[in-house]
Amino acid sequence: MGAVFPQPSAPRRLRTGLDAMTRQYSDNPQFYLTAAAPCPYLDGRLERKVFTHLVGERASALNDILTQGGFRRSQNIAYRPACEGCKSCVSVRVCVDSFVWTRSFRRILAASRDLVADEIPSAPSSEQYSLFRTYLDSRHASGGMAEMSVLDYAMMVEDTHVDTTLVEYRRPGPDTAINGRGGPLIAAALTDVLSDGLSMVYSFYDPQETRRSLGTYMILDHIRRARDRGLPYVYLGYWVEGSPKMDYKVRFQPQEHLGPQGWQQA
Repeated sequence: MGAVFPQPSAPRRLRTGLDAMTRQYSDNPQFYLTAAAPCPYLDGRLERKVFTHLVGERASALNDILTQGGFRRSQNIAYRPACEGCKSCVSVRVCVDSFVWTRSFRRILAASRDLVADEIPSAPSSEQYSLFRTYLDSRHASGGMAEMSVLDYAMMVEDTHVDTTLVEYRRPGPDTAINGRGGPLIAAALTDVLSDGLSMVYSFYDPQETRRSLGTYMILDHIRRARDRGLPYVYLGYWVEGSPKMDYKVRFQPQEHLGPQGWQQA
């Protein structure tokens, strides 16, 4: 694992003020609305988001409630779409206990059974960023995250007040059979642990490993991890009908979608 980026500490007086603000946000969360911006999923449309801060001792409990209500987390912010006249973004969660392990899914698991997976604290490393940068340049070179620096990445991983973990997936190393340690990093998933499931915040992988279908593999692995924890759901974020970027999410069945009547099986 590469070097961990240090997090600077605030001066004592500033920390005191921040602590007071943190308690205020945690006890009485305030919600805000963003300005309209181009929609990243549907051409010609504008998006707006409602958001609040996830800070303080009650951040995990608030994250639970908001995720179950269709919010997603980014650093210490929980947000959900609030677009005028559009309800295309649909929150999706996979039902773990009744998940259908198709022949295709089993082949994907078998293709990567040699990988060494470790669940570690959500701390960034230079090795992670190198892989993250390769993934963005290959798959999302024109996306909103394309210009993220090493410090931006560090904030994405470590700026969290909730129960967050990082799952690293590595090729076998020369001594894996002896000490269980893996070799080069080829995929990683930043994941929140909720009271009722795992929420996949962001994942990335080596784009040259096409044989492994690593994006699908990480979701399947999280379904197994949720099952082993006794958690009923894996939250996959938003699905947008008509957006090719989101088509892959409907493959994982059965799943529930959040609508006006609450969570219902799709």
